[in-house]
Amino acid sequence: MNRPQPNEYPVWGETYISKVDGDIFEILNQQITSIPELFRRNADKADFAYATGKWTLKEMLGHIIDTERILVYRLTCFARNEQQHLPGFDEDEYVINARFAERELADLIEEFAALRKANIYLFKTLNETELNRKGIASEREINVKSILFIVAGHIIHHVAVLKERYHVV
Repeated sequence: MNRPQPNEYPVWGETYISKVDGDIFEILNQQITSIPELFRRNADKADFAYATGKWTLKEMLGHIIDTERILVYRLTCFARNEQQHLPGFDEDEYVINARFAERELADLIEEFAALRKANIYLFKTLNETELNRKGIASEREINVKSILFIVAGHIIHHVAVLKERYHVV
């Protein structure tokens, strides 16, 4: 699948789409195992935040899960030709209100893997017409294919942050 063109997504999408290098479905499938493995290897840092006011590893994984749910909801709506505008979300407020710090890291890891596996079934059903459908989310137009790439790129972005600032291995 060709990568989305800049006119198919808002400017903020470039942060994530630019990080996707390779077959999108291979990357999405690979993340089903690589992300759980990364967090399992670093379980001793589950409650670590690199600075005051920054998320812990558990909160980061929770954010990844929440964001995937929201993005895939948008993808589903637009693939099904939804005409309603969809709201944005405040990621910091979601993390605060989700209480990820109270959860077990192992449960969050399993939740991510289950969510991604379920989403892969949806992703594989999308045809060219559905991939090119557009909608409005956060007051910006975006197409389904772009959201698919953002789902993968969002995780790639956060893995880089985890390696740089949390020193995960």
